[in-house]
Amino acid sequence: MGWLWAIIVGFVLGLIAKAIIPGKQHSPLWLTTIFGIIGGIVGNSIARAIGIAETKGIDWGRHGLQIAAAVVIVFLGDMLYMALRGNKQRA
Repeated sequence: MGWLWAIIVGFVLGLIAKAIIPGKQHSPLWLTTIFGIIGGIVGNSIARAIGIAETKGIDWGRHGLQIAAAVVIVFLGDMLYMALRGNKQRA
């Protein structure tokens, strides 16, 4: 059940990140979901490292870090996707 939850959260984080990033992103939905999963993992790791992973109530700091990490990863991942996709189209 943990993997299913990670996919759902990654999907939502990826979509939020795509909505925050200005302009059009070209990566497919499955890749955006993977980027969102990675962003969630990175955000959790950062929250754990600074000691805010487990708090009473809603973990706003952890969720903010997850979204921030997802935005960065979706942005960089989309740039990499377009670079690789562009090179394949030229060949």
